[in-house]
Amino acid sequence: MKNCIIIHGCPSDIEKSMNEETRTYDKHWIPWIKEQFTSKNIKVETPLMPTPWKADYLKWKEKFNKLAINENTILIGHSCGCAFLVKWLGETKQKIDTLVLVAPWKIAESGGAEKGFYDYTIDKTIKERTNKIVIFTSDDEEPDGKKSAKIFSQALNAKVIELKGHGHYTQNDMGTTEFPELLKEIK
Repeated sequence: MKNCIIIHGCPSDIEKSMNEETRTYDKHWIPWIKEQFTSKNIKVETPLMPTPWKADYLKWKEKFNKLAINENTILIGHSCGCAFLVKWLGETKQKIDTLVLVAPWKIAESGGAEKGFYDYTIDKTIKERTNKIVIFTSDDEEPDGKKSAKIFSQALNAKVIELKGHGHYTQNDMGTTEFPELLKEIK
């Protein structure tokens, strides 16, 4: 039986003061895609990762390692969540069904607080342990986002889908919480 785990990105400091149960997870396209997969009898987990505004790879890894992941798992990441998933897959050598990177990020911002998220070499053998790898980017993504998508796509030989006017795949950039293009890629 397939299962899906969706890992959110790293929000700004402003989200520190928000309610922990609704922060990050309850935004953008994540709740919509969770509902779509659940209706197709795919179990979906959307864990809230520790202090995402000051992300620490080892703390995220500790929480992530408690989830059930196997060769039938679909992993979906957004922004820095993509960098986390790719680093984790490279370290663990875990075989999965599908890896989807939405607006992936691999370039540390100057003075960035994302401890351990970007300072690694992508394990190119991930593609040998994954049936399908897809990257979603946008024509109006930030320059470092476009560079990041290229870094991941070259290392992982991934299918790249560039949509128009989706920015960094946030609700504000997309103008919607629906993401049918992602749903179409997971069959």
